[in-house]
Amino acid sequence: MPFAVQGAEALTEKIAVRLTPAEKAKLREDADLAGLSVSELVRRRYFGRRIVHHADLKTAAELRKTAGLLKDHYNQTGGLHADKTAAILSDIWSLVRRLGGDRQEN
Repeated sequence: MPFAVQGAEALTEKIAVRLTPAEKAKLREDADLAGLSVSELVRRRYFGRRIVHHADLKTAAELRKTAGLLKDHYNQTGGLHADKTAAILSDIWSLVRRLGGDRQEN
């Protein structure tokens, strides 16, 4: 398998870390949820980079879809209940940002 290139440098160095079977399973589970290799998960955690789980991205996508439907409803009703609609949209976008769905990173 060829070495990956991250940024300007190839990832050519390796380290060995001893773990319990439970710790290794937990790392693998977290990496799978994020759609990352265990190596990439460890690099991101150690160097303080963002990790967004696929489940969060899917939830954010559904929230964006719901916001679009709400916006369409608002437009079709000529702005009926504008204050309530604006408050709901604001809440939805806050959730999307908190889940990390405002930008994808992998």
